[in-house]
Amino acid sequence: MKQTKLLLPLSLFVLISLSASSQGNPDNHPSPLAVETMRYKDAYVKITYSQPDKRGREIFGDLIPYGKVWRTGANEATEITTTKNITLRGFLLKAGTYSIFTIPNKDKWTIIINNELGLIGSYNYNSKLDYLRFDVVPQSIPNEVYEKFRIQFIQRNESADLLLLWDKVKVVVPVKFLN
Repeated sequence: MKQTKLLLPLSLFVLISLSASSQGNPDNHPSPLAVETMRYKDAYVKITYSQPDKRGREIFGDLIPYGKVWRTGANEATEITTTKNITLRGFLLKAGTYSIFTIPNKDKWTIIINNELGLIGSYNYNSKLDYLRFDVVPQSIPNEVYEKFRIQFIQRNESADLLLLWDKVKVVVPVKFLN
């Protein structure tokens, strides 16, 4: 009887421990959630995205096909929230929350800011809900490899560069806070 009383709590502990460790990533996605933020005066910008890994794969032109809409990360579509109006490469983005999609190509990327939120991937992407579209030229970074997809702000007071970095590719989108 004494062994049974001890065995039950021990069994429950082992079962809970195994269950927790088998989950690995708490949101059950292989690509972890990431958030990039910046602030200028009373304006705040936040980008929420998931970070896929290269894992020896050919990324652009293969895993991420050229000429196709990409969710700009993994799992759910990437989202940008801004509390004040900003510009992206000179185009006005009003305060709010939007999805970010891209169409990668070798010589240009189309950046898409879309009004629909809560999308899984780009499967139900609807171009009729695009708020803004513009092209940027990708840069090759031959001496560096980003194993994990990364979004980063490089801020200089009221302006910044929004960087998309993965594999040997860097995309730069100029950002400016408006008064």
